[in-house]
Amino acid sequence: MRNLINIRIPGPLNTSLNEELWCVHVDDKDQICSLKPMSTVAVPSLEDEDWDGDLLSPRGVDLQINGGLGLSFTDLDVQQLPQLNDLLDLLWSDGVEAIAPTLVSCSVSSLRNSLMALRQAREQSSHRRCKLLGAHIEGPFLAPTFQGAHDPNQICLPSLQALKERISGFEKEISLFTLAPELEGSIEVIRKLNELGILVSLGHSAANTEQCKAAFDLGVSMITHCFNAMPELNHREPGPVSVALLQDGIAMGLIADGIHVHPNMALILYKLAANRLFLVSDALAPYGLQEKYFLWDQRFLSIEEGSCRLEDGTLAGTTFPLLDGCMKLAKWTGDPSFAVWAATVSPRLLFQQGKKIQEFFIGRSLKELLRWQFHLESNLLNWKPAE
Repeated sequence: MRNLINIRIPGPLNTSLNEELWCVHVDDKDQICSLKPMSTVAVPSLEDEDWDGDLLSPRGVDLQINGGLGLSFTDLDVQQLPQLNDLLDLLWSDGVEAIAPTLVSCSVSSLRNSLMALRQAREQSSHRRCKLLGAHIEGPFLAPTFQGAHDPNQICLPSLQALKERISGFEKEISLFTLAPELEGSIEVIRKLNELGILVSLGHSAANTEQCKAAFDLGVSMITHCFNAMPELNHREPGPVSVALLQDGIAMGLIADGIHVHPNMALILYKLAANRLFLVSDALAPYGLQEKYFLWDQRFLSIEEGSCRLEDGTLAGTTFPLLDGCMKLAKWTGDPSFAVWAATVSPRLLFQQGKKIQEFFIGRSLKELLRWQFHLESNLLNWKPAE
C-alpha cells in the first residue's frame, strides 16, 4: 500500500490552482482503492509520495475521430483489422482510452461493411489498447449548404427507411448519430434514435433558432462540433450555439486546434458553459503519418501544421491527437483542471450521467491513468502515464 498526496482531480468549474487536494491510496497491485480529501487525512508521513498539485485523470475519450495511420473508418474491411489494432495502440500511447469511430457520409454498403469490421475488432480488444465504443454516424442526413468536407453525392434526406438500410442489425453498436434536425423527415428519425438509446447530435445543419429549440426539445442532446458547419453567431439570427448555451443540458463538442475555432470563441464557450463542453480531435486518416498530401475518399488532402484541407480549401479535419487540443485549451484558458476534464471526463458523462468523478478512479490501475503538470508561468500543460 502506498499513499499519493496533494493530488488534484479535474473538474469543469475549478478556475483556480487552489482547489481541494486529494490523497490517493494505491494497493500492492497498483490499483486505486480510495480517494480522500487531504483535509480528512492524518498528518502525511515521510513515505507518502507528494504530487505537489499535479492532476490525476483517466485517459482521454474521443467521440469524433475519423481514422488514422492511413486508415479511414468509413472504408474499413476485415482485412484491415491488424492496421486498425496498430491505430488503437497508437491512440493508447497518445493518452486515449476509448473512441467512437466516426463514419462520415458514404454509401450504404461502405457504412455496413465498416460497422461489420468494427464489430469484429471489438471482439479482439485487448488490455491497454484503446477501446472501440459504439460508432458515431456523421451523416448522410446533413444540410447541403453546410456539408463541409462530406461527399455531396452521399448526402440525402432523413427517413426511417434510409435509417433502417444503414444501421439495421447494428443498432446496439452505435453510440452517436449526427444530423441536421431541420430537414424534412428528421423528426421521425430523431424519435427512432432516441428509442434505440442512440445519442442524437446537431451538426452540419442550417437550423435557425426556432428549429434548434424544437430539436433540443425533441431529444437532440448535443452539438457535434460547435461553430463548424453551422450558422455563425449573429445578433439577428443567433443560431445553434446560442440556443445550446441558453438551454440546460445540451453538451457541446469543440475542436480545440485553434484553426477550426478561434481561441477567443473557445474562451467564450468556457466562460458560459464549461460544465457542458467536451473536446474532440476530428482526426482523419493521415493522423499518425508524416504526409503533406493524402488521397482521402478519392480526393486529395493538403496537410499543413496539423490541419487537413481539400483542394478547394475546405477544412476537412486534423491530424492532432486529442490531448494536444487539451493542452492548447489549458493555455488559452489558464485553467488546466477544466481542460483535462473536457478531454477525459466530460465525454464519459454523456453515457454515464450522474457518475461522480471519483468513480472513474476506484479499482483502476494507476498505470492506466494520466498525470498532468501545469507550469503557471507559461500556461503550459504536459502529461505522462501515471506511475
